[in-house]
Amino acid sequence: MRVVVVGAGVYGAAVAAELARRGADVTVVDGGFPAGGTSGATYSWTNSSGKQPRSYHDLNVAGMKAHRRLARGVPGSDWYHEGGNLEWGGDDSERERLQRKVKTMLGYGYEARWLKREEVLRLEPDVNPAELPADEIAYFPAEGWIEPTRLIGHLLSTVDGQRMWGDAVTDIEVSGDLVHSVQLASGRRLPADAMVNCAGPQAADVAMLAGLDLPMDNKRGALIYTSPVAVSVARVVHAPRVQLRPDGAGRLLLKSFEIDDSVQVSDTGEISVEQAAVDKVVEAGCALYPGIRTGSVESVRVGERPIPADGLPVLGRVPGLPNFHFAVSHSGATLSLHAGALVAAEVMGEDHDQELAPFRFERF
Repeated sequence: MRVVVVGAGVYGAAVAAELARRGADVTVVDGGFPAGGTSGATYSWTNSSGKQPRSYHDLNVAGMKAHRRLARGVPGSDWYHEGGNLEWGGDDSERERLQRKVKTMLGYGYEARWLKREEVLRLEPDVNPAELPADEIAYFPAEGWIEPTRLIGHLLSTVDGQRMWGDAVTDIEVSGDLVHSVQLASGRRLPADAMVNCAGPQAADVAMLAGLDLPMDNKRGALIYTSPVAVSVARVVHAPRVQLRPDGAGRLLLKSFEIDDSVQVSDTGEISVEQAAVDKVVEAGCALYPGIRTGSVESVRVGERPIPADGLPVLGRVPGLPNFHFAVSHSGATLSLHAGALVAAEVMGEDHDQELAPFRFERF
């Protein structure tokens, strides 16, 4: 089976790897380069805390397990970090919301527990104790983060097929109720027995080429990368004014919802982030981990998060066009391995309707 996978982010790489494992003749195309879009500018937190409805929560839990299995099965794998996640509220409203979340997650059988300040300091000794509440600090030990570029590199290395970078999809030939070929900007035409749309923020544009209307509500998010700092941060941390995690080689990644709102796009399409918002997030990070003050901001990146209109993934085949498949969602870092494998299996003829039914395109 000749399958064209559009997009070389975490979803495209995961789908392509599973298709290749199953014997498909896979061609991966991308208008840029692997990990050059959302996957290269993502917080990449692997989790399912607070995700609703239950079917979406369960899909994310399965995604977390898939990361664990792959990392254990690949000698020398270094892209998966399961250090857990710490979270606490800054006011009564945030604390009540966190209490409800933990209660719901425990009811689902999700691993969570409450820690006191002294317990957190044993886990994160470089945290400023004054920034921690005395208790009611939620700990989700099975959560973590991935290095998407390293993961994508591994997955694509398992695909013995064509890879076409810097060559965007410009047309999709549909005849009757089937996709027959994919046209690229270079003029190349790729015959296809099936195709999978893993184009992330551009998924709606790719779908439109096949006559499909995919409603998306993409959002931009800003990430702050520090220079290497001699600060011990071993896990994902969600404090009231800043969220942060390690990013390898002594660097840290910082973000907040507030800085996302400061992303600006000029009339010419240039993307920038207000410096005052960057400074505010960095100052919050320094208050939490004082050792960050010895470093500097190395870069600020803006990624566009692909979010279907109702917030849930769009996965699997399309009614009326059964050889066109989607693998598009927010939380791609968590979901990609498991959801991508389900989509690939369906491309190859397996029935996974029980798992994919809540996430079908036709709900729109």
